[in-house]
Amino acid sequence: MTEIDGHYNMPDKVSYACRLLRKAVAAHGARLVVMADPATLDAIDQSLWALQPTEFIAHCRCDDAPHVVARSPVVLAQTGMTSLPDRPILVNLGAELPARFERFERLIDIVGSEDADKQAGRARWRHYKDRGYAIRPFPYAGAN
Repeated sequence: MTEIDGHYNMPDKVSYACRLLRKAVAAHGARLVVMADPATLDAIDQSLWALQPTEFIAHCRCDDAPHVVARSPVVLAQTGMTSLPDRPILVNLGAELPARFERFERLIDIVGSEDADKQAGRARWRHYKDRGYAIRPFPYAGAN
């Protein structure tokens, strides 16, 4: 069963996601899919390119050439896409329930501090709980 981590009350989801990606790839060699709306994906892409050269995280878009997707530890996918590369971890920054999230070993669901995002996050979490998934909560605790 998919493990679900709920990171919530994030004042800046993009910065938080980039920090999480950097730690996951650098420390654990993680391979992830990041799902979000197009504007958020653009912001993540720009933020990852702005990292220091020693902290750079190779990443691509889901619709890039197959050989690029295969070699990239982080793949950016638009919310609603169902044809995703095989990766163990899905990071969701979107408002919608990620399609076919259950095929991933782990789902990291990031919820912002805005009311609309909180409401959407609560709806997703109800969906997970109604289907028997346990959610490990990670509230925002300031910059690490």
